[in-house]
Amino acid sequence: MLIDSHCHLQSLKGEGEAERALDSARERGVTGFLVPGIRLDQADDILALCHRHPDVWCALGIHPHDAASWVEGDEDRLRGLLADPKAVAVGECGLDFYYDHAPREVQDRVMRAQWRIACELDLPVVVHNRDSNEAMLEVVRDPEFATLRADFHSYAGGLEMARELIDHGFSLGLSGMITFPKADNVREVIPILPPDRALVETDTPYLAPIPYRGKPNRPAYVVEIAERLGKETGETFEQVCQRTGENFFRLFGKAA
Repeated sequence: MLIDSHCHLQSLKGEGEAERALDSARERGVTGFLVPGIRLDQADDILALCHRHPDVWCALGIHPHDAASWVEGDEDRLRGLLADPKAVAVGECGLDFYYDHAPREVQDRVMRAQWRIACELDLPVVVHNRDSNEAMLEVVRDPEFATLRADFHSYAGGLEMARELIDHGFSLGLSGMITFPKADNVREVIPILPPDRALVETDTPYLAPIPYRGKPNRPAYVVEIAERLGKETGETFEQVCQRTGENFFRLFGKAA
């Protein structure tokens, strides 16, 4: 039960490339995939991909890079899209103060709007957080979001933030960065991460793990990420697959 909890299959170029990537991953034993949206105008295509494959689900929302595209009526539009049974989460949404492709106050407003919808519909959120720890924690601490369930994907926010997110009951997505030789700042959270809060992900087509670093990432490479997680925790590969797969279905319950 090895699940790639975050793969942007919609970003793979070339006709049939998403299907080829799925087939290659299945050949290596990957049994499920979550495709996070980044704009609402791609939601219909993502849902169509999901409906072609029983083992593919999606999150739908607006990435902080595209937060300025949020317009009046998008809240209702997103609610309607999330009624599809293949849509199991809100996102990818969050804050990115590294690139600042949208004004920070706009990113914050649009993220909060999506988190409200997630709480209203009792769906988890897939959260993007880069160079925005303090602003993100300010929102996390808001009582309005006390019932929020979340996957902080491709986590690289450090130990202090990880402890607070764990206290809130959130999950952390571990990406190919845990295989990078100099990424001790990413691996340092593994010892404090409760067994039921870890997810594995590729973030396809980004952050390919060793030995594929520098090449386009693919869902098949979640195998190397799970193997490295097992080395860090002392688990067998099979135990990591079972545990993180169970965690996936517990969080993204509509996928069960």
